[in-house]
Amino acid sequence: MLLIPCPNCGSRDETEFHYGGQAHVPYPENPAELTDRVWAEYLFYRDNTKGAFAERWLHSTGCRQWFNMLRDTVTYEIQAVYPVGAARPDKAAPAPESGTASTAPDSTTTGTAAPDITGTSTAPASATAPEGATK
Repeated sequence: MLLIPCPNCGSRDETEFHYGGQAHVPYPENPAELTDRVWAEYLFYRDNTKGAFAERWLHSTGCRQWFNMLRDTVTYEIQAVYPVGAARPDKAAPAPESGTASTAPDSTTTGTAAPDITGTSTAPASATAPEGATK
């Protein structure tokens, strides 16, 4: 489980937050003058960085405030938490003491253990539906 350090409430469980996408994406100055392609790129195209990545987060069940977080997308290490509108901090900034992911082998966040699929079949299911099922 990931502990996210909210700048207003302190460290909380990741289930209290909602991911808001990539941080520092400027709104177009004249959106009415954009072509459909440029507008679509603004709305849907985002970086897919391996490593340090600036993200927006909302503490939806706590203070309901937006903030930015610099997080490593490989290790889930939270490197910095800073207010919306502030410049992205240096990547070499020290990480907060809280906000790390579990690295246990059975962790659902970062583990390396794969589910056991022995005894499962890849054969197609029978054409007959179970009793009470609808087609």
